[in-house]
Amino acid sequence: MIFKQFSRSVLLIAGFAFLGFSAYAQGDTTKGKALFNAKCTTCHKIDIKLIGPPLGSTVSTLTDDKWLTKWIQNNQALITAKDPRAIAIYNEYGQQNMTVFEDLSDGDVANILTYVRTTWKNWPKTPPPGTSPAVETGPNSLVIWALAGVIVLAFIIILVLNKVILTLERLIQKSPEILITEAEVEALPVDRFATLKRLAKNKKLVFFVLLCGTLALGSWTWVTMWNTNVHQGYQPVQPIKFPHDLHAGTMKIDCQYCHSGAYKSKNASIPSLNVCMNCHKTVKTESPEIKKIYAALGYDPATSKYDSTKARPIQWIRIHNLPDLVYFNHSQHVVVGKVKCQTCHGQVQTMKEVYQYSPLTMKWCIQCHKRTEVNHEGNAYYKNMVAVHDLIKQGKPVTAAAMGGIECGKCHY
Repeated sequence: MIFKQFSRSVLLIAGFAFLGFSAYAQGDTTKGKALFNAKCTTCHKIDIKLIGPPLGSTVSTLTDDKWLTKWIQNNQALITAKDPRAIAIYNEYGQQNMTVFEDLSDGDVANILTYVRTTWKNWPKTPPPGTSPAVETGPNSLVIWALAGVIVLAFIIILVLNKVILTLERLIQKSPEILITEAEVEALPVDRFATLKRLAKNKKLVFFVLLCGTLALGSWTWVTMWNTNVHQGYQPVQPIKFPHDLHAGTMKIDCQYCHSGAYKSKNASIPSLNVCMNCHKTVKTESPEIKKIYAALGYDPATSKYDSTKARPIQWIRIHNLPDLVYFNHSQHVVVGKVKCQTCHGQVQTMKEVYQYSPLTMKWCIQCHKRTEVNHEGNAYYKNMVAVHDLIKQGKPVTAAAMGGIECGKCHY
């Protein structure tokens, strides 16, 4: 009987696992790669968001390949038909129309999905050259082993309960006098806490409850401590509503026009209000937000004169804030590393109000450094490193100064 209960549980779980794996489309990876490069790379990447979402995590999460096929072939038809999922995606990406691929057959779409899922599955082990940094991925091996442990624990509990049931049945068969009639039961005094007392005497049940409570409390504590001082998604209300989607998106103003320190100093710097006045002496002068700038500068638009006695600083609220122990140099990443602003700050050109896009944790930075290839061509720093290595090979002395040891930033930051 115990073996039968155990085998049924195993078969049931195996069946669900088989159905989950078979839900994906089966296609040709080679053909899918060719179609992906020809049709998809303009707007999508495997690991990061471009114009559209990162396809690796998105396609691997969605298992409804029938719906995905309809979306890829003619997403406009789904939107017109008021499909809830299609409407949600359409609104999430600013109601931008995705290209319609009616020339792709169901088999072509299956090939593309198979290529994307296979590539994403192997992405952390063999990342393609020149890929951009990816965001933190999902569950690791520790989580998988924990889930396996929970399943094994459930099987053990099933076995124990079956054994208890068999023991009680044998006890009743041997001593039928322990059974009492319903009238005798009704005559007994009612104890509201009888069930709790009976459960409290069950040592195995108490142990199981304590174990589950300890695991739950430990998991909650771990998650809480892990996310301490991680402010991903932080979006404070600023004293002036500055629409980045209008300036960086619609108007195509370069980020470094305002944040000029990004290419020449450690800090990207907050632009002075004089930068705003380059345009807003004549543009949108009637806007309430622009009038806040005039008030902070003591500027009178009627006379085009400044009154320094009325000037006051704008109290901007900082969004991206690293710990004091962290040294991050914007110019080193922007100029030498050729890192785009969107890599860390997200698609700022689509944000109505800026928020903290990345977690900015040590793990996130290390993942970026592991995946980003160094472009050493035409870089004076790496040419100097090659010269230093040649000196070491020749057995000649190498000083700390030759390796950049007297740069100001080594000590003063």
